[in-house]
Amino acid sequence: MWLDNGVAETGIEPDYRERVEEFVRAGIARDSLQFFLAEHEGAVVGTAACQLFAGLYPAILIPEVRRYGYLWGVYVAPAQRRHGLGRLLTERCIEALDALGCTHVLLHAATPGRSVYERLGFQSTNEMRLTLRSV
Repeated sequence: MWLDNGVAETGIEPDYRERVEEFVRAGIARDSLQFFLAEHEGAVVGTAACQLFAGLYPAILIPEVRRYGYLWGVYVAPAQRRHGLGRLLTERCIEALDALGCTHVLLHAATPGRSVYERLGFQSTNEMRLTLRSV
């Protein structure tokens, strides 16, 4: 997924597998992380993940007012794109986050997926970014 989004292999930590596995174990242990897979002829051709968003600052609002879910890792193999798998995986994540009581779903869209998310009702927000260093 990162390679498809323009990140060079040298920009990915060498121990990425171990880091991802630990992240997944911790999320599953807290019941705050779920994965969805799409298969075709016995092979995984699509993925998506969603989780309760821990936040960037202390959570002081009650969950009924603001409980964010985060959707990430939506990926469909190139040969399987344009068949609705990205939409279906995203919808499953939205349903899972809704079941966890989330009031909002956040994501950071790669350019190829933006139209899928917009058709599902996602809207651009006021997030702003300042690049301090570029690779």
